[in-house]
Amino acid sequence: MQEETARSAIDTFISAFNASDDSNVTALLAQALTSDVVFWGPLGRSEGIAAVERFVLDIRRHPAGTGTMVRSSEVDMPDEWARYQWAFSTPDGGPRLTGTDVVHLRRSLIDQVIVFAGEMGAAAAPGR
Repeated sequence: MQEETARSAIDTFISAFNASDDSNVTALLAQALTSDVVFWGPLGRSEGIAAVERFVLDIRRHPAGTGTMVRSSEVDMPDEWARYQWAFSTPDGGPRLTGTDVVHLRRSLIDQVIVFAGEMGAAAAPGR
């Protein structure tokens, strides 16, 4: 049951990246996140839905065009934290990223998000 709740919140969060237009992003995030969510992203720590919305809108406004974000793994929830993998690609086949997010839930909503991202297919070669 707990994994199902986490999966629902995570999938709603991801749907904000794929919203039909920017005006729907806030409503989708409000369905998935607590108002005081703590977001640990590539640029550091920020708080609140507005901070997460700025991050999502920046991703949506990629120079190659609005991309697509998908959950690429099952949700694993061994304790009170859940983790999942995701993939982001742009419409022109431009930059493609993958990563793992770790989220914490409070009252069925995400109250903390930690994003770990890296390039798709970029293998760390010895000596690099």
